[in-house]
Amino acid sequence: MTAPPWSTRLSTSRPGAALLTVVAALLAVLTAGLAHPTPAAAHDLTSTAYVEVRGAGTRVQADLDLEYDLLMKSAWLYAEAYEAKGRTAQLHQLKSNADAVTEYVTARFALTHDDRPCTPRLARDADVRTRGTKPFAVLTLAYNCPGTGGTYAISSALFPDAESFVHSTRTIVHYDLDGRRGSQVLTAGEPTVETGGHHESHQIVEFFLLGTEHLLFGLDHILFLLSLLIGARTLRAVLLTATAFTAAHSVTFLLAATGVVHVPAAVVEPVIAASIAVVALAGILLRDREGSGRWRLPTVFLFGLVHGLGFAGALGIDESWSWELLLSLLSFNVGIEAVQLGIIAVVFPLLLLLRRTTVHRWVLPALTTPIVVVSLYWFWDRVSFGGALFDS
Repeated sequence: MTAPPWSTRLSTSRPGAALLTVVAALLAVLTAGLAHPTPAAAHDLTSTAYVEVRGAGTRVQADLDLEYDLLMKSAWLYAEAYEAKGRTAQLHQLKSNADAVTEYVTARFALTHDDRPCTPRLARDADVRTRGTKPFAVLTLAYNCPGTGGTYAISSALFPDAESFVHSTRTIVHYDLDGRRGSQVLTAGEPTVETGGHHESHQIVEFFLLGTEHLLFGLDHILFLLSLLIGARTLRAVLLTATAFTAAHSVTFLLAATGVVHVPAAVVEPVIAASIAVVALAGILLRDREGSGRWRLPTVFLFGLVHGLGFAGALGIDESWSWELLLSLLSFNVGIEAVQLGIIAVVFPLLLLLRRTTVHRWVLPALTTPIVVVSLYWFWDRVSFGGALFDS
């Protein structure tokens, strides 16, 4: 007797093994994301500080965006300071504790000119703005630098591991000093950037890693991608939807990061959460209907535009065009695409194996259900946060 084809043997002999493989892979991806909560979670284990430094000669200004509650905790202020909710209350706490906050920041963020320290002072009252769903304190420091000509060095030791509140803090610095422009990611291992050096290779690597980590540890974007994969039936469908998503989020990412487009996070974040639920439900409910594939490309492209705004918000760049900026943006975007392709390469073949078993009709909806529940919770949570933000 002739042996049955390989696909037939697979579907009839080892459905349990294929199922366990797929479930294990998906759980591994979800666990990686859960280990680093999304903006809807209480507080990340890591933090990113955003700094823009500009000036010339002896006069330099630095604008620092720092997570509000982390800043107030690190400055060893009372609970009423770091637990303050709403913009009005947070502004009041920043003004009341201006000396302690300034002392903390200036002790850990430094600027030198020709190896001589610049003298900082708080230029104006601190402000508060939102990045993602978190309030950030905005501090503007004015520096008086000695000498003329030469190079500047920017150093950051903000929120070090030793303080135990967070770990692996990064400081994303954008500078325009004496006509020299650039972007750099400062870490505990490499805490300083000099304006006179050539940092392109380091810049490419660091922003590439930022892109990979943002997608890998951004559970909302991973769940959106998994929803697309669960709903896709062929490799062609995966390639088309992945291309549409990449093209869309790349466009809005570049436009938002260069300041051409600005949409408040209070709008972007709920729509991202809603996009996950819509794609997940459509992939299951419409999968067997004739012509159901027609909704995928326009829907994915539309939601990809919104996800691009979310990527730009996470990177924290909002400045005018430059070649240095373009290098950072492209490196970050390539990092995102690398992780996206890696997830597709691992998960989609496993889903194909699962579809060749008799249990796929109940397993795929079972995998989709927690995705929908989590995304709807995020939507409710982010809409509530956005409403509170506008009210304050």
